[in-house]
Amino acid sequence: KSAIIAALIGSAAAFAPAQTGKASTQLRAFEDELGAQPPLGFFDPFGMLSGDVTQERFDRLRYVEIKHGRICQLAFLGQVVTRGGLHLPGDIDYSGDSFDSFP
Repeated sequence: KSAIIAALIGSAAAFAPAQTGKASTQLRAFEDELGAQPPLGFFDPFGMLSGDVTQERFDRLRYVEIKHGRICQLAFLGQVVTRGGLHLPGDIDYSGDSFDSFP
């Protein structure tokens, strides 16, 4: 009888939520930056700020991320406009191929 009770308690414990403490991070300096939101706080999935953690490096990486995001937005807009049928006038290269000759 006690073996059955022990088995039931053991199986019930398997479905109980695990007790975990709050994860601490070395990057507490950037927890108040724009974009740090609960529950993740400052999110650095690739660990790019794991070694050289300075405000200058953080600002540089944020600037580069914004720049790349803007370039991607322009590329997407160019794709949509071209698929919509609007092509730039003129030639795309020196051999005389026009922008309209490419789909």
